[in-house]
Amino acid sequence: MINFLGLCVQNLFRCIKYLFQRQVRFSSIISEAASISYDSLTISLVISFIAAAVIAIQVSKQFLMTGAETYIGGTIAIVLIREIAPGFVALAIGARAGTAISAEIANMQVTSQVDAIKTLKVDPVGYYFTPRIIAGFVTVPMVVLLAEVIGVLGGMLVSSAAIDLHPARYMNSVWLWLSLKDVYISLLKAAIFGALIALVCATQGYQTKGGAKEVGYSTTQAAILTTVYVLVTDFLINLVFYIK
Repeated sequence: MINFLGLCVQNLFRCIKYLFQRQVRFSSIISEAASISYDSLTISLVISFIAAAVIAIQVSKQFLMTGAETYIGGTIAIVLIREIAPGFVALAIGARAGTAISAEIANMQVTSQVDAIKTLKVDPVGYYFTPRIIAGFVTVPMVVLLAEVIGVLGGMLVSSAAIDLHPARYMNSVWLWLSLKDVYISLLKAAIFGALIALVCATQGYQTKGGAKEVGYSTTQAAILTTVYVLVTDFLINLVFYIK
């Protein structure tokens, strides 16, 4: 894990150098953005909606019993925006798009396409990694923002159906509890997670040697490493912003 983290840091610096040399094509970033975020949009929104619905089911009747039903909207919004939306969306994108990145680069590695790029005096790490990292950094926050909106609305629908909570009371609680700081930190998490997923999965794929069997193993490892690094990063971000 430590050695792999060192490789990720080295590759990140190579990507930054490649970026400042202005060798990144905008069309490549758009293509990777579609692959990473747009293709994962549906599953991300569904997960966010279901997560918010489950939270609403769990807390609505309990809050109603204690006379605290006016706090349901705020509770769901805080939990969803601070943790559920950025975390679940990142894990979904990592499982879907991250593994695809790892498999694609691993296949390029075992079929000597990476060596062909080197013969053209092009840095393969910069060429393959940079568009994916930029695309993840820029577009994953957009997916998370949509997921947060869908999640809050999903919680409102379920609360209304479960305990007949009026939407106005629900949304009033959301506005009272939620702060812009929570939204900003959520989007910051999403941006870091997006770049991290692309970096970790691309690095894992780039380290692949052998044949088709190793490509499959590398893809599995990419999914595991992405989950671990996203969760650890989430913990560190919470430690920085929410512990005083």
